[in-house]
This record gives sequence, C-alpha cells and structure tokens, in this order.
Amino acid sequence: MDMIKTHSGKLRAMGYDAGKRLLRVELEDGNALEYANVGESIWRNLKNASAAWSYYRDNIEEEFTANRVSSKPLSNGKNPLDDLFG
Repeated sequence: MDMIKTHSGKLRAMGYDAGKRLLRVELEDGNALEYANVGESIWRNLKNASAAWSYYRDNIEEEFTANRVSSKPLSNGKNPLDDLFG
C-alpha cells in the first residue's frame, strides 16, 4: 500500500487499499492502525481534507474499529530521561 506522508495533528502517514477497503494511518508515536471496510469516498475526503487530523478524529477514529498493526517502542525500550536523572 502506498503511504502519503503528512504532518497534520498526530498523523504522520496514511494509505488506502481500494481492493481490500483498508485504511492505514501512522501516528507520531510510531503506532500504525488499520481500519477495515472503509469506503473510497472516506479515503478521498481524508487525503483531501485541509485538516486531516480533524477529519480522521471525527469520521474515522470514532466510526471504525482500529486494528493496531505495529508500534515503535522507544530506542532500547528505555526512557530517555533515565540518562538525565538515572
């Protein structure tokens, strides 16, 4: 699936598979979420929205069930503040 990079709110990338009706979003925290049975019109509206984060929150996050497909832990799973206050 081709992903479109964005910097709208917490969204960092988004993509859509029309054949599977599958929407994937990647968030600033490294999590990637997939939403099944998303119509192509919703995808078009999301990618063309002037405020994609707001559209996502109002029309996708609240209307569809997310399936987490990946998450990116902090490097070494370590809190970066440990080095300062260790």
